Amino acid sequence: MTVWRTLHAEGMYPYHVQRVQHLRPGDFAERLNFCKWLNGSRQLHRYIMFTDEAQFNRDGVNNTHNSHVWADENPHATVESNFQQRFSLKARCAVLDDQLIGPFILEGRLTGEAYLRFLQEKLPQLLEDVPLDKRSRMYFQHDGAPPHSSRGVTNFLNYRFPG
Repeated sequence: MTVWRTLHAEGMYPYHVQRVQHLRPGDFAERLNFCKWLNGSRQLHRYIMFTDEAQFNRDGVNNTHNSHVWADENPHATVESNFQQRFSLKARCAVLDDQLIGPFILEGRLTGEAYLRFLQEKLPQLLEDVPLDKRSRMYFQHDGAPPHSSRGVTNFLNYRFPG
């Protein structure tokens, strides 16, 4: 308690650490160049389909270090984890100008083959409500996850979305 009071007296408070994306030394320059390029074309942002996915599983993310149950007697509170039957799925979504595209559920582990199947079979269905003139001028953005840059995906995207 003495340490706690001393830290407060010095104007210090406890804060939670935030997880952020790791950036390599060259990333800042690349991001800055991209922003300059994007800013140079006032309407280009309307034609970039920004995509991402999030993974969900049964275990979730449970940090019990700061989780407390207040009671007058020990309730022997538990959090279930490590289920015998596991599952994992990815929810994929995109934004193109003012349109939300998706979400779409990708079950199982995301591989280059699974992602290529998504691009070939499911993405066209998700884009049906996007006007044709916008689809013909669209830039497809996704992150650098290994399945996104597999040979089959890269070949397909270079053929489908040249430039």
